[in-house]
Amino acid sequence: MLNSDYEGQNCSIARALEVVGERWTLLIIRDVLLGLRRFDQLHESLGIARNVLTDRLNRLVDEGVLERVLYSERPKRYEYQLTKKGLDLQIALTALRQWGDDYLSEKPPRLLRRKADKKPVVAALVPKGTKTLRADEVEAVPGPGATGSSRRADGASARSATDGTLLPARR
Repeated sequence: MLNSDYEGQNCSIARALEVVGERWTLLIIRDVLLGLRRFDQLHESLGIARNVLTDRLNRLVDEGVLERVLYSERPKRYEYQLTKKGLDLQIALTALRQWGDDYLSEKPPRLLRRKADKKPVVAALVPKGTKTLRADEVEAVPGPGATGSSRRADGASARSATDGTLLPARR
């Protein structure tokens, strides 16, 4: 998406930025994680030009981050669902949200917590093999800075397949 081959660099971050480095792309993935699946829902939430949204969605499908799933035959309509590759971005987005909350937001608009006991969940570095939370054990809820659409209860739960994971809480 950034149209750079990073010649001479052997860097997984640079390669990942080629797929998800454009700002609308990460916001689309955020919204799909929050339960928005249809083009019109994403368009309304993001306020993005329709042609830009179409381009980003097509790229995410081509890259295997999203898949198009038919939900209406007449007229043909599709929704977008995260693949395992897309679900695995939840950890990166959680870390980015956490950084934004720590350094850019006085009142976080959304909080991530474990469903079972409502304890906050954050991204953290842990040794390989450490037990982690599955994405279906976590929910996103409005935080103290929530306004408008971020206050909605619907679509606030983190959704995933059973193999989606998040890192355990710290703090």
